[in-house]
Amino acid sequence: MTTITRIPYQPERCFEFLMSSKAGSEYRILIAAPADPPPEGGYGVVYTLDGDALFQTLAETVKLQTRKPKGYDPILVVGIAYPSKVPYDMHRRCRDFTLPVAPETLPVRPGGEAWPPYGEADAFLDFLEQDLMPWVGKEWPIDSTRQAVVGHSLGGLLTLYALAIRPRLYSHYVAISPSVWWGEYEVLRQLERLKEAWCGEHPIHLMLAIGAEELPDMVEGAKKAAQCMEELSKRKVYTVLNEFAGEEHLSVLPGALGRIFMEQPKIRDWTVSLCG
Repeated sequence: MTTITRIPYQPERCFEFLMSSKAGSEYRILIAAPADPPPEGGYGVVYTLDGDALFQTLAETVKLQTRKPKGYDPILVVGIAYPSKVPYDMHRRCRDFTLPVAPETLPVRPGGEAWPPYGEADAFLDFLEQDLMPWVGKEWPIDSTRQAVVGHSLGGLLTLYALAIRPRLYSHYVAISPSVWWGEYEVLRQLERLKEAWCGEHPIHLMLAIGAEELPDMVEGAKKAAQCMEELSKRKVYTVLNEFAGEEHLSVLPGALGRIFMEQPKIRDWTVSLCG
């Protein structure tokens, strides 16, 4: 007689930690640790927002694309997730990922519901910079010059905002289907200020991704963000926009996450700079 035993499935070298910010907000930190020892200088690190939605796909992508003999150098994957464990915790992400804007600049939500509390992106970036990233650096041998942040939708908005106001925090910024429309395109005004102030003291790589079948304002927003940043290439800000034919707001994710680690036609040494 065939014997079947059900056991919990735990991906190898994946761990979960509970962390609270200085402001008392609770987070679940998901880690996918590389099997191989770090390269000279330490692991590159990819931080992904909406960890319950993106972390496993990104971790598996990294595991496959870092296989030897032809794979990239090992990478540490860090997911920022919430206690609710739902793929998209609308209340928490709306608070953490959005800019403070006037209520009248926001569109009416489907069903006419009020927007959850919003506008605490600066406090969330403080958590990343002052709490999470230093802790990761103490626990694993990392290369502080090769770190990326990945965000989708409102998370993509946060990614662009982080680039605009904290361009030294990461070397790579990946904004997938970013909600550029927030606050009547407030993040574009923030990026314009970066253009005025940035002196090119170190290379920055920005990857934007959008599904061609997304809503027109989403496609337009991604293209506007790319156009805004393209002229900074002479000051070491390298921008690429990937538009995925036939994909919409959610189906674009697997391809976009995989593209992070591939050569980009407009960015020389994209993968070399992140993966060693």
